[in-house]
Amino acid sequence: MPLPNNANTGKGRQFQMQAATVLSRHFGTPFFTEHSLAIGQPPKAHKFDLASENGSYIGESKNYCWTEGGNTPSAKLAFLNEAVFYLQHVPPGKYRFVVLRRDVHPTTGQSLAEYFYRTSQHLLNGVVVIEIDVEAGSVRTFGE
Repeated sequence: MPLPNNANTGKGRQFQMQAATVLSRHFGTPFFTEHSLAIGQPPKAHKFDLASENGSYIGESKNYCWTEGGNTPSAKLAFLNEAVFYLQHVPPGKYRFVVLRRDVHPTTGQSLAEYFYRTSQHLLNGVVVIEIDVEAGSVRTFGE
């Protein structure tokens, strides 16, 4: 029996908290979740998933994976592109990133973060793709 859709929200929040912990250790500064920042012209508040205590790092977290059949999760990647769009409007001087949970394709061995970076790097405009292996606590970056 499939999980109800509201279970996905809980998994996303859990990953967001894990990402905050791992990134705090990686960057050497505490991270907070749900940080509001004014972006655009005229400025309007947008709530970002992750932000460092000192405000230098701003990001969005996505707990996405390949589909059961090994296909690309196209609709989810559209939301990831939307997150990149918002990050491109963060004031200059900030380290902007999207962070994904490491999920490896069953036949190609390519992670979803690798795939996203390879197919979208021309649209990132300075937004870094970060991959976190939750079990190992490791961080891998694309586009730095």
